[in-house]
Formats: sequence, structure tokens, C-alpha cells
Amino acid sequence: MTLHDDAVLVLKGYEEQPGLRQQYLDHLAAHPDGMYKPCEAGHLTASALVLDPSRGQVLLTLHRKLNMWLQMGGHCEPEDTSVARAALREATEESGIAGLGLLPGGPVRLDRHAIPAPCNWHLDIQYAALAPAGAAAAISDESLDLRWFAYDEVAGVADASVVRLLDAARKRLAAPS
Repeated sequence: MTLHDDAVLVLKGYEEQPGLRQQYLDHLAAHPDGMYKPCEAGHLTASALVLDPSRGQVLLTLHRKLNMWLQMGGHCEPEDTSVARAALREATEESGIAGLGLLPGGPVRLDRHAIPAPCNWHLDIQYAALAPAGAAAAISDESLDLRWFAYDEVAGVADASVVRLLDAARKRLAAPS
């Protein structure tokens, strides 16, 4: 199965945000290259919000290019075998934390946001990742800083998309299994 095929299956199984989900599916149907950065009409990205529920904290990265506190994430690579693995790869690379695990249940949210030309859109598939107990983060070259924030601090440092992602991840955490 290709990464494109995996993304279509993941999106078809995602029941939230039906309008945005359909935009993603329409994009993939119209753009066979829509998984990768060279697609100038926009491309899918994969991200993961790293959580430590035992401490009530979330790990954010101060993005080097955007100078904003964000979740870990980025572009899909040809070697990625699934969108979930791409999100986990990005979270591991950017956080420096080995042993992250994605929260079960698939994506937590979708977020479509404008980016500078030549490409115009990131269509982000967002997951939540759980950090192992006592995890120590290590800053990567893609980040200006990396910091744990209490859940209630996130709205003061990050934009609304990160707050929505955190809210959705916390609801997923609290849901009975």
C-alpha cells in the first residue's frame, strides 16, 4: 500500500470534521503527488502533540522558521509507510524522545493552514503521542527551543490550532476505552 492509499484510508475512517475531511480526500483524488512537498497545490503533513498525562504537560517546539510554539510535525517522506508512522517519526526526531507511542484511535484532528509560496497549503493530519514516564526531551536542529508546558499554559503561548489539538487530545485521553 502506498502512503497516498494509507492517507485515503485513514481519512475515510476519521469521523470528525466531515467538511475538512472531504477537502483532504478531494485534494488527494485530484493530486496523486498530494502527499509530498513538491505539490504546489498543497500537500499533506503529519504531526503529533507530545503529552505527558501523568504530569499534565505537553511538549511544544519553538519552530525555527515560524518562531511559534507548535506540536512536532512536518512533511511526509517517501520512506514513510503510513501517515501515523510519519507523525511518530517527526515527533521522535523533533522531541528527541525515544519510546513515544501514538494515542490509539487514529488522528485526533485535521488542520488546514496557509503557508508561503510556492506551495499554498498544509493539510495536517494531527495525532497525539504519549511520552514514556520521565522522558527527557532534546532540542533538534529544526527548533529554537523545546519546552514542557502545563495544559493550562498552552493558550498563553501557542495559537488556537494548538489549543484545539490539545483539547481534542485530552478528550481522547479521557474517553473510556
